[in-house]
Amino acid sequence: MKVLHTADWHLGQRFVGGHERTEEHRHFLEWLVQTVREQQVEVLVMAGDVFDTGSPSNQALELYYSFLLQMRDTGCRDVVLVGGNHDSPATLNAPARLLRHLRVHVIGCVPDCFDDQVLVIDNAQGRPGLVICAVPFLRDRDVRLSVPGESAEEREARIKQGIADHYARLAELETVWQLKAAGLPVLATGHLYAAGGSPSDSERTIHVGNLGQVTAEHFPTVFDYVALGHLHRPQRVGGREHIRYSGAPIALSFSEIDYPKEVVLLEFTPDGLTINSLPVPGVRRLVRFHGNLDEVLTQLTTYDNTDYPLPAWADVEIRSELSQLEVAEQLLKVIEALDRGQLQVLNRRHFRVAAPRLLGQEEEPLTRSLHDFTEREVFVQRLEAEPEEDRPELLRTFDELLEGM
Repeated sequence: MKVLHTADWHLGQRFVGGHERTEEHRHFLEWLVQTVREQQVEVLVMAGDVFDTGSPSNQALELYYSFLLQMRDTGCRDVVLVGGNHDSPATLNAPARLLRHLRVHVIGCVPDCFDDQVLVIDNAQGRPGLVICAVPFLRDRDVRLSVPGESAEEREARIKQGIADHYARLAELETVWQLKAAGLPVLATGHLYAAGGSPSDSERTIHVGNLGQVTAEHFPTVFDYVALGHLHRPQRVGGREHIRYSGAPIALSFSEIDYPKEVVLLEFTPDGLTINSLPVPGVRRLVRFHGNLDEVLTQLTTYDNTDYPLPAWADVEIRSELSQLEVAEQLLKVIEALDRGQLQVLNRRHFRVAAPRLLGQEEEPLTRSLHDFTEREVFVQRLEAEPEEDRPELLRTFDELLEGM
């Protein structure tokens, strides 16, 4: 059986300044439909963060439902989608009973009946061919009971153990181990932060400061493959070939411009599992132009966007001894002359570098844009005005708020 693993679409995401990503997502989903058809994929697994927010726009919903309808004509028999930390379980689950008639299986959150996470997928002959333990993002209430006054270390241990217990409980279900013993492969999904993973700037903190970092050893050996979502860089967990993040299909922040973009193609045969990565073609480049004023101006004026149908989006950072006004005048003159159909500057920052100092002269402090800070960093600075003994509890509460957004 051929299975394709993808994750972290973030449909409806708005980039810096509210810029839409609809055309990039539309291109990816059209490519994905074509790839499923060409590769004769039988099951598509999407490991969370279908949408970027819990209240997706009409455009994002239109992309989602159009994609699911197009999948009917590909030969792919089943689509399995689980909720991520960005997704609203209610939004995903609302049409789940209707979508089941299209063989689209949606698990937006841990269901009331624990066993409903186990899906038995038929093969082309109509007999059971694959078991999927469709585990969504595990929220705090799914894996632990709140314990007042517990330390950070106790909280971390409790979350890790709760996640491990969830997967262990699935592995021990009679349906799972009996079908495994009968020779069926077993695939599990997850939307979490595994220890050793490489995050980018655009993943939200989950499990309160990423305390719930599981390891490869937390996944029972009954699983032949673990399809993960949340981290946007494609990567293996603990060096295990069969425990992977597929990564996001488009760069979701400037910190992701060097990440490869891919989906993972799995082929289960009597001889075992074959895993191949398929690169996702891009239609827009995110670029960074960092350096002194002359270097950045040269990079802007010589940039070539020939191979991309959509204009590139640029992040500009200048370090100069000149004043903010002097830099802005020269930079804006160049930006205004650019072909906006080829290159658009979304971010620009100026770091004032002090001129050579006289003996005893203090160095002028560097300035940072608000865009350089995460929400958590801004809140940490705000906490400096609060009594020191109140800060840990306020920060924990803020982390929990971020997790639930």
